[in-house]
Amino acid sequence: MAQLDAQTDPATGPIEQPVRVRAGFSLTFDVKYPTPMLFVVQPKDRLGATGTRQRLLDERPLGEARGIHTYTDLHGNLIWRTLAQPGQVVVGHDLIAEVTRHPDPVLPGLRKHLVEDLPDETITYLLPSRYVDSDLISGEAWERFGHVQGGWAQVQAICDFLQDECVYGYGSNSTTTAKQAFDSKRAVCRDFAHMGVAFCRALNIPARYVCGYLPDIEFDSGDVPMDFHAWFEAFLDGQWRTFDARHNKPRIGRVLIAQGRDASDVAFTTTFGNARLTRMTVWADEARPGETLDDEPAPRGV
Repeated sequence: MAQLDAQTDPATGPIEQPVRVRAGFSLTFDVKYPTPMLFVVQPKDRLGATGTRQRLLDERPLGEARGIHTYTDLHGNLIWRTLAQPGQVVVGHDLIAEVTRHPDPVLPGLRKHLVEDLPDETITYLLPSRYVDSDLISGEAWERFGHVQGGWAQVQAICDFLQDECVYGYGSNSTTTAKQAFDSKRAVCRDFAHMGVAFCRALNIPARYVCGYLPDIEFDSGDVPMDFHAWFEAFLDGQWRTFDARHNKPRIGRVLIAQGRDASDVAFTTTFGNARLTRMTVWADEARPGETLDDEPAPRGV
């Protein structure tokens, strides 16, 4: 693992204008019987188009996570797997990551691929999936956005439309699909991401669901408490590009945990039995100068 004073990676070079993010979580479960559980919560080093997108400088598991088995899924995400024993089970993770201080890129000239020209590995992200019922909104997608010229322009038009059309607020649940969220006009970040992915796929733009941490660096989120965040990526001009229909503005400090077809691939926890979540605490902030994992984070969760 890289040392905290590392500024470069010999394989990829330095991160331009780096910022350090302290992020993590603690989940407490009430478990009645031995229960298999999965967690999608551990970020990893990731490469961007021009070098390192993010690099973990230090990390450590918390609570029961110290004994969890880890494997890599079909989407390249790190998955924790465990058999939780009866009683109170606490699982957590704490990290310091380095990412660029530049906001999300805005590249309005990017083109949209013809379907026949798309790389094979992107085709699965054109298809409907468990929570992305893109086939049910195809007509509306083409009516509203089919005339928009350019790949980036189409995806940005989707984000602008969802911002105007939907109100941020709870009203959905863990089974709500993109179309159901859109019909209700009430959405949290999970729903905004699903809707963005659904409209993109309906327009023949590969899109995937992304989850991670998003600190409030040079941004005021008001009274909304920090939590795991969801956004999406669209495949434009040969690369995956970041879009966030929930905030709809470039942000600084994203720490990507995982990506998949929809939330079913990257749910932060999946239980195969009875395990009730009783407490969740999440933190994600710009690290203080000299901060290490021995220092207390600033929790902002519930």
